[in-house]
Amino acid sequence: MKPAIALMILAIGLGACETGMTNAAGTADYDALKRATDDCKAKGGSLVLKDQGDAQRIDAYVCKGT
Repeated sequence: MKPAIALMILAIGLGACETGMTNAAGTADYDALKRATDDCKAKGGSLVLKDQGDAQRIDAYVCKGT
C-alpha cells in the first residue's frame, strides 16, 4: 500500500451513513479516495475501510456518519 493512501486511511474517523463509491477501474487511487472522502464529509460522515476490505479497491470503503 502506498504511504499516502495509508496516511489517508489512518486520518479518517468513524461515523454511520453508508454509500457506495466506485471509479471506472475500481482502484482506490489517490484521486478516487479524495473524491470519496470529500463526498462523504459533505454528507457529515467519514470514509472508512470495511472489515476485511482490500485497501486497494475503492468499493472496500464505506461512508459512515452520525
